[in-house]
Order: sequence, then C-alpha cells, then structure tokens
Amino acid sequence: QVQLVESGGGLVQAGGSLRLSCAASGITRGIDRMGWFRQLPGKERVLIATITMQGSINYGASAQGRFAISIDSPKSSVYLQMNDVKVEDTAVYYCWVWANGNYWGQGTQVTVSS
Repeated sequence: QVQLVESGGGLVQAGGSLRLSCAASGITRGIDRMGWFRQLPGKERVLIATITMQGSINYGASAQGRFAISIDSPKSSVYLQMNDVKVEDTAVYYCWVWANGNYWGQGTQVTVSS
C-alpha cells in the first residue's frame, strides 16, 4: 500500500520558518522524483518544487526564493524548508511522487498569521 506521510505543517507567524517532511513507502516501482505543491483556498494546486532522486531541482514560481527543497533518497523522503513565510503562503501543502505514475500525500495545512 502506497503511503506518503507528511509532517511539519501548522501555525507560524509571518517572517518565521517551517520545515515540511514527507516519507514515501509502499511504492514498488522506482521513484524518479519527489516534490511539493500547494493549494490555496478556491485555487488550483500549483508547483512549488520538484527534485530528482539524484538531486536535480526545479523550482516553480511559488517558491519565490524563500523555499528550499531537499531529498534523502535512501529514505525516500523529501523536505521543504520555508523561510520568511508570508500570510499569502497559507495553504494546504501536498507531497508528490512520480514513479511511473502520480502519487499524492493527504496534504498538510500551513497557516501563517500576521
């Protein structure tokens, strides 16, 4: 059974930092890349960043130079370091895996207070 277990979401003050984690398990086909997306209320899910198991990174516009993605390939885990967060970063953050198909986490809420 495929599981993407996310952690690290919660309430943070504007200007603060947060680190999201996601551990993948039960994926029998090789993982090619992992990443993070976010969905604001009433909006579509958008890319923050993806990273290959070799560490090649692609940032979306949502990263805005304040977020950094990293990976621990042996652990099939991906991380998102969020710095200088803003109220507009409030969203549900989703972990994503590409392994000959899309796999999604259940989402973790990040709320930034002013």
